[in-house]
Amino acid sequence: MSSDDDRRTWTLSRRFQFIEWKLFWEGQLNRSDLEETFDISTPQASVDLRRYRESAGYNIVYDATEKGYLPSPEIRPQFLAVSANRLLLQLRAWLTGAMPREDLWFREPPAVDMAPDIVRHVEADTLRKILRAIRNRQAISVRYQSLKNVRRRRIAPHALAFDGYRWHTRAWCCEGEDFRDFVLTRIDELGEFEPAVYDPADDLEWNTIMPLKLCPHPELSEQQNQAIQRDYGMVKGCREIPVRLSMAYYFIMRMNLDLPDLSPERAQIRLQNLGEVQDAIATAKAASKAQSAKRLGT
Repeated sequence: MSSDDDRRTWTLSRRFQFIEWKLFWEGQLNRSDLEETFDISTPQASVDLRRYRESAGYNIVYDATEKGYLPSPEIRPQFLAVSANRLLLQLRAWLTGAMPREDLWFREPPAVDMAPDIVRHVEADTLRKILRAIRNRQAISVRYQSLKNVRRRRIAPHALAFDGYRWHTRAWCCEGEDFRDFVLTRIDELGEFEPAVYDPADDLEWNTIMPLKLCPHPELSEQQNQAIQRDYGMVKGCREIPVRLSMAYYFIMRMNLDLPDLSPERAQIRLQNLGEVQDAIATAKAASKAQSAKRLGT
């Protein structure tokens, strides 16, 4: 199949996804929706609708009163991967400016808002150089502002991570000879790239994934317990969240899972295996340092 054929197939599939999106999420579709969204002619929109009905006609019904198409009572999208979470993320992206209005397929979006989100501004040049260092496995000298001091460091980034509030780079610290997280917004005055001797495989905290076992707070009432299980999609009173050990700390702090004195109503959930996770982090940190030292011959 030629690249032109591939492109036409992808374009048609995209329009079929749009048809099913409108039917499933908005409950109606007009031919003009296709014309306006994809900038196609009326005859082309008619052809698309005919082809869709030939392929998945059981999903779509023409309503003469509405002069448009409605979903069948038991619509089963064939081209659209239905996901409520994806749609809600798109709405959030639209609110924050990360997604343009034209990419949101609602004819009229629902009334929607979100609690203020404090954006941490990352300089484009900083991210560009960090990405280059990751790509080429190089070290770079940076001025880094920690909560303790401001000093120059040589770091060799190998990954990016978001803790729910801030973006970090996971990097080999050339002076400390261990792997650490560096907040991107605290990095400035990036220097020259340099060779780096390290191996991301030695970062055991990053490479080890462990389940966090969430359960309702034991002091909640039965009704509250059931509400929390439903909120978090728990099965038999528990939900396991797989997470890298290097990210577990941030998740535990963000969810206040390390604060045993919180009231049951405020805490809502407990980390069933908190001690086990903390031990695993400490073990991985020590093993990672020993493994790196052996590789470096120090």
